[in-house]
Amino acid sequence: MRKNWLLSVLLGGLAWGQAAPAAQQTPVGAPKPAQPQAASPDKSATVADDAAVITVKGVCPATPKPAAAAKPASTGATAKPETGKTPAGDCKTIVTKAEFEKLVASVPNSTPQMKRQIAGLLPRLIAMSEAAKKRGLDKTPQFKELLKVQTMQILSNELTRNVQAEAAKVPESEVESYYKANPEAFEQFNLERLFVPRTRQIESDAKDDDDDKNTKLTDEQQKAKEEAEKAKAAEGEQAMAKLAEALRVRAAAGEDFVKLQKEAFEAAGMKIESPTVTLPKVRRTGLPVAHAAVFELKVGEVSSVINDSGGHYLYKVTGKDTIPYDQAKEEIRGKMQNDRAREMMEKLNSSFSVETNEAYFGPGAVNPAPPPRMGGPRMAPSPMAPSARPQTPPPPQAPANPPAAKQD
Repeated sequence: MRKNWLLSVLLGGLAWGQAAPAAQQTPVGAPKPAQPQAASPDKSATVADDAAVITVKGVCPATPKPAAAAKPASTGATAKPETGKTPAGDCKTIVTKAEFEKLVASVPNSTPQMKRQIAGLLPRLIAMSEAAKKRGLDKTPQFKELLKVQTMQILSNELTRNVQAEAAKVPESEVESYYKANPEAFEQFNLERLFVPRTRQIESDAKDDDDDKNTKLTDEQQKAKEEAEKAKAAEGEQAMAKLAEALRVRAAAGEDFVKLQKEAFEAAGMKIESPTVTLPKVRRTGLPVAHAAVFELKVGEVSSVINDSGGHYLYKVTGKDTIPYDQAKEEIRGKMQNDRAREMMEKLNSSFSVETNEAYFGPGAVNPAPPPRMGGPRMAPSPMAPSARPQTPPPPQAPANPPAAKQD
């Protein structure tokens, strides 16, 4: 998730003046650190708006010259009135509740934890920035250029946030229209799946291994051995393919899928006592594209054998229903929000082009930065969208984990 821009600026500002502390190790036998206490009730509402919530002692904002109009401090903080030069010990910069909450409110999706982080960072930034001003660092050409870059970065982030806010204004009528126009996208299927491995597991022959170690094979003998192994593997593949067709006939006749799955694994040399064959609530994006024909079956029907590099697959539809609109509408809204935001950002990103001076940068030395990723709620599956899963489900690697469908 993208860091909040304000928190990133605050953290980045401190990074220039702080080195990361070395990791501390707890000595053997040392007492365990105290567990954090439960959060106390939030009493911030009882604090007056003009009450001080952060006081930075020893720091006074630069006093404006009498001839100049008084301007608020850039940090949003206020200082005690000064009639003359204030001794360093009496200096203090006060941040009121109203000022601090105004600052926090500019942070999108701020949390209580983030509020405490900002409160921890702000005093140091106030002190360091005032010290920098006293040294005239805010008047240097370098500062002015950095300020330009930071301003562009902040405005770019604000634009992205504004686009997301605009994209979120999806009318209820459009959500409902999408649901009615794409009923297949919200169908759920209860399936049983039978997996027949493509090849048999070949058990190593200990005697042959010992002979190979003691006898060095000639090139012809090694070639003959490899040819024999290939022929044996091909024979095994043909046998497993025939088995898949035979199991399909038995499955269509109503035999139990768990029983058939055990037979398939035993024929492949796999010892799996309790194979998983049930796939509940699978949606159209939950299987590879090559298996999509399964969703055209009626309840009770068994698919033909689906062959791919992973093995042979059979499916039976045991149930089918549709997600109600009340449950689907937030998913649809999230998809439409993402689509709208993407369209707006693509329009903005295509509104300009870039040329760089190769004599200065060198050929191919400058690659345009990618546009920001548009985060948001999970997208609803489109009936025309390809599956995000691999085209070929892998064969089972563990006894309890045969290939599983993607769950929505």
